[in-house]
Amino acid sequence: MGDPADSRPATRGASGRPSAARERILTAADRLFYREGIRAVGVERVIAEAQVTRVTFYRHFPAKDDLIATYLAVRSQREREALAEVRAALPGDHGGVLRAIVDALIAESRSPGFRGCPYVNAAAEYADPDHPVRHAVAEHRAWFTGQMAELMTELGHPDPDLAAEQMMMLRDGAMTAAYLDDRERIAAALVAAGRAVVGYREE
Repeated sequence: MGDPADSRPATRGASGRPSAARERILTAADRLFYREGIRAVGVERVIAEAQVTRVTFYRHFPAKDDLIATYLAVRSQREREALAEVRAALPGDHGGVLRAIVDALIAESRSPGFRGCPYVNAAAEYADPDHPVRHAVAEHRAWFTGQMAELMTELGHPDPDLAAEQMMMLRDGAMTAAYLDDRERIAAALVAAGRAVVGYREE
């Protein structure tokens, strides 16, 4: 959920007050990491894009890994907040929530600069499963899968955990395919496949 090419987090400095410099760094990192790849973008590039000094950068992020972890955490938090807003807007309408999630994925795939799933992209750049980046990716995916399992339970699915894993596979496949193939065709396929998993239980 959310726009992959436009993540503008509200960030705060050590004093607790909003930090414009930190926000510029994160916004620049988000744009560059997603568009060009994490390893391809160096700290100096982020500093130049954010228009901050090296001292300012390292005051907020002692190492590039700290910036990467925050970049992923901010994206994850934005998705969590977006889903919470959907649930609040559709109380008791579990099928509506699921449709909203699918609609958000389709809208994301149609957005300018779409390059697939940022979490899958990040994981592909870090082969070590013990690297903090992989932990951040795993944490987000576990959260999303858990949300799917909760929705499947609410919809009365006989095997919510299996259905949640199937929906996660559909999400991954749809985001990858939408980057590589015709996005409208993939969107239609995602809707049809989702209905095959839960349509007969949908309220």
